[in-house]
Amino acid sequence: MMKLDLRVAAALFSALALQTASALIWAGGASARLNELEARLRAQQPVAERIARLETQMTLAQQSLDRIERRLDRK
Repeated sequence: MMKLDLRVAAALFSALALQTASALIWAGGASARLNELEARLRAQQPVAERIARLETQMTLAQQSLDRIERRLDRK
């Protein structure tokens, strides 16, 4: 009976150690992916700001074009 108890204890300890190692490996991979995404975000931020400025300029140009077309239509 004592030998069976030692086997069960060893099996439980092994399973717990394996799960802990797996969790640490998974956490390390998740951390690496998160770091990569953060680096991409930092690299794309200037591009996003430039796109926002271009969108504003396009809106203003469209408004100006609309005013010109209305004036031409009145003549």
